[in-house]
Amino acid sequence: MSDTSTPTDKSRDLTEGSIAKTMLLFALPTLGSSALQSLNGSINAVWVGRFLGEEALAATANGNILMFIMISFVFGFGMAATIFIGQAMGERDTVKVKRTMGTALGSIIPISILLSAIGWLFAPTLLDLLGTPLSAFELALTYLRMIFIAMPVTLTFTLMMMALRGTGDSTTPLWFIAMSVGVDIVLTPVLIMGLGPFPEWGIFGSAFATAIANTLALIGMVTTMYWRGSALTLNTPELRFLKADLGILKSMFSKGLPMGLQMIVISTAALTMLSLINREGVQTTAAYSATQQLWTYVQMPAMALSAAASAMVAQNIGANQWSRVAGITRWGLIFNVILTGIMIGVLTLFDKTILGFFLGSDSPAVQIGRHIQLMATWGFLFFGIAQVFFGTMRANGYVIWPLVVMAISMYPVRLGFAFGMYPILGSDALWLSFPAGMVATAVMGGGLYLYGGWRKGKKLSKEEAAQRTEGYRAHVGTCAACRDALPTTSWKRLPLRRIVRVHERIHGSH
Repeated sequence: MSDTSTPTDKSRDLTEGSIAKTMLLFALPTLGSSALQSLNGSINAVWVGRFLGEEALAATANGNILMFIMISFVFGFGMAATIFIGQAMGERDTVKVKRTMGTALGSIIPISILLSAIGWLFAPTLLDLLGTPLSAFELALTYLRMIFIAMPVTLTFTLMMMALRGTGDSTTPLWFIAMSVGVDIVLTPVLIMGLGPFPEWGIFGSAFATAIANTLALIGMVTTMYWRGSALTLNTPELRFLKADLGILKSMFSKGLPMGLQMIVISTAALTMLSLINREGVQTTAAYSATQQLWTYVQMPAMALSAAASAMVAQNIGANQWSRVAGITRWGLIFNVILTGIMIGVLTLFDKTILGFFLGSDSPAVQIGRHIQLMATWGFLFFGIAQVFFGTMRANGYVIWPLVVMAISMYPVRLGFAFGMYPILGSDALWLSFPAGMVATAVMGGGLYLYGGWRKGKKLSKEEAAQRTEGYRAHVGTCAACRDALPTTSWKRLPLRRIVRVHERIHGSH
C-alpha cells in the first residue's frame, strides 16, 4: 500500500471536504470537456451540412450512430476499470491502480483493433440494415470506414480520460480535449475543401481530421502523465501489468459487460428509431441529425454529474466513507435540475438560430428540427435524474438491474410508444417516444436507488467490525447456525445489544 499522489500528479482526494464544492470542481472540467467535444462535433456538422449538403449530414448521422454501437462493446469495460481505479485510489493502493490500468490497456487495445477490422468489412451491410437513404449511402460508407480505422486510437484516448477521472483528475482530460478540438477545427475545413496545398477529400477529410486530432492529443496526454508521475503510468518493471490479471479481468467483464450492454440497448433502440426516421425522408433525417447536435449540449450536465458521482462514490467506498454517498447523490440531482433546466431553456429560445447554422436558415428542415426539439428536449431533465442514480449505483458494482431498467425503457416504453402511437400521432409519436423513455428510466432508476440492493457488500466501520468480532467470539463453536443468524453485509447496522439478544435467543432454544 502506498500513497497515490506525487508532487506533480493532478489526482484529487474526493473523500474529504464539502461535497457540493468537490462535485462542482470535479464536474465542471468534465462538463467543459463534453462541451468542447460537442462544439467540435457541431462545427464539423456545420462544415459538412453547409458545404457538402443535407445528404452528407444525413450520412454522418448514420455513420455516428453505428460508431456509437461499436464503442458500446468496450465502453462498459472501460467504465468498470474506472470504478476499480477510483476504489483503489480511495484505498491508497497504488499497485492496484497500476495493475488495473495495465489490465485495461492490455485488453482494450487488441479488442479495439479487432472491432476496427470487423467494422471496416461489414460497414456496407450495417448501412443496408439501417436503411440509409441511397443518396447518402456512399458518403456514409466513406465516413464510417475512416471512423473504424481510427477506432483503436479513439477508444484508447477515451479509456485514458476515464481512468484519469477515476483518480480524481478531471482537469488533464479537459486540456487534451481542448487540444484535440483545436486541431480538428483547423484541419476539418482544410481537408473538406482542399485549402492551400491540401487535397479536397470531402466527407473523408472530416473523419480523417478527427482521427489526426485524437492521435496527437493521446500522445500529448500520455507524455504529460509520465512527466507528472501519474499513478496510472507504468514504468519499465511495471509493463508486466499489461499482461492481464485474470482476477481483475474477470471482475471487469462481470461488471463491465452489463454496463456495455446498457450502451448497446440504447444504441440498438436508436438504430431502430433512426430506421423509422429515415422513412420520413432526407430532410427529416437531416433535421433529426441537427437536433441531435442540440441534444448533445442538453445532456452534457447529466453526463458530467454522473461521471462525478461515480468517481466520488467509488473513492468514498474505497475509503469506507459511506456517510457521504447519499449527499453526493443529492447534490448531483440538485445540480442536474439547475444546469439541465438552464440548457433546455436556452436552446428552446434560440433553436431557430442554432439549427440554421447546421441546415442553412432557408432550409425547410429547420422547421422540422424546431418541432422535434420542442416535442422531445424537455425529457432530458429526467434523463439527468436517471444518470445521477445510475452513476451512484454503478460505483459499487450494481449494474444488472440498471441494465434491466434501460432495456424496459428503450424497448417496451420508447419503441412501443413510437410504433403503437404512430397510427394516431404520425411522426410526433417518434419525437414523443424520447421523453416517454426518459421519464420511465428516471422513475425506475429512483426506485432502484431507494429500494435496490446496491448498498450490499459495503465495508464495515471500525465500530461495526468490533461489534461483529465480539458477536462471533461469543457464539463460534457453540452453535453452527450462528453464522446464518448474522448478516453478511453491513447494509443494516447491527448494534451490540442486538447481538446479545440473538445470543440469548439461541441459548434459550438449546
